[in-house]
Amino acid sequence: MNTPTGQHSWLERVFLTPGENRLRSGFRLLGQLLLLGVLLGCFSCVLGMAVFLIPQISDQVIFLIGQSVALPAVTISVYVARRWLDKRSFTSLGLRLNRQAGWDLLTGFGIAGVMMASIYLLEWAAGWLVFEGSGWEFEHPAWVAGGILGMLLVFLSVGWYEELLNRGYWLQNLEEGLNLFWAVLISSCVFALAHLANPNLSATAIIGLILSGVFLAYGYTSTRQLWLPIGLHTGWNFFEGTVFGFPVSGIGELPRLIHQVVDGPVHFTGGAFGPEAGLVLLPALGLGALLVYVYTRGRIQTA
Repeated sequence: MNTPTGQHSWLERVFLTPGENRLRSGFRLLGQLLLLGVLLGCFSCVLGMAVFLIPQISDQVIFLIGQSVALPAVTISVYVARRWLDKRSFTSLGLRLNRQAGWDLLTGFGIAGVMMASIYLLEWAAGWLVFEGSGWEFEHPAWVAGGILGMLLVFLSVGWYEELLNRGYWLQNLEEGLNLFWAVLISSCVFALAHLANPNLSATAIIGLILSGVFLAYGYTSTRQLWLPIGLHTGWNFFEGTVFGFPVSGIGELPRLIHQVVDGPVHFTGGAFGPEAGLVLLPALGLGALLVYVYTRGRIQTA
């Protein structure tokens, strides 16, 4: 029969990190996931009311409401889990505020712009894309400007909470519990599966999202800060949808600067889901990885 001391030691071995008074990484991830689920359920009341009040709600409106639900839910759940389960500071996830953080954010945004421009030019050169006109030819210039600014703010929030969750809390806890390879792979799969509710999803889109997750993880591992992947993520969505007029992970008809029509092989262009579902993604990711390498090489890496 076990003594109380023996029972306590057995519980420690199962639930606690060796040598530390905190849960093992797997239990911490489970705790954060449960808290996120509770918060999403609470905040989703807003989405439910909107769907009830608007008879014919569009994918775009659902997308915008969904961001207003996910942003606070993810941020709060990660903050609470990091402080009380991980027993680490929130900034230790890679959120150190300094001049370098600003440069990483802006550079990531610019690199993503170059990547998306390469996709646009490749599809145009192949004859798969037809330019229809600029945004102000279809809408009032003030409406176009307001829409572009609004979408920039939306995509900045998406870049923040998705990177905070995937390359922040999940990747870093998985790396601690397993190793970097499995942490990148599993967190990238979680990132892809989080898009299961998106319109026009396909098997190739899931694969493309996993590869995109690996690319964003490279932005984190190259700096051990989240600002570069946040910039890359924000810039990718913004230039993809708002500037060049592609669907953003299945979401189309958002305010955009360029109106165009893609009419090419779906397995290359990604079709209605956007470039993430097509082979055109691969050279763009290669270009982006090269630019990230050039930007971050020689930087001192600290865990």
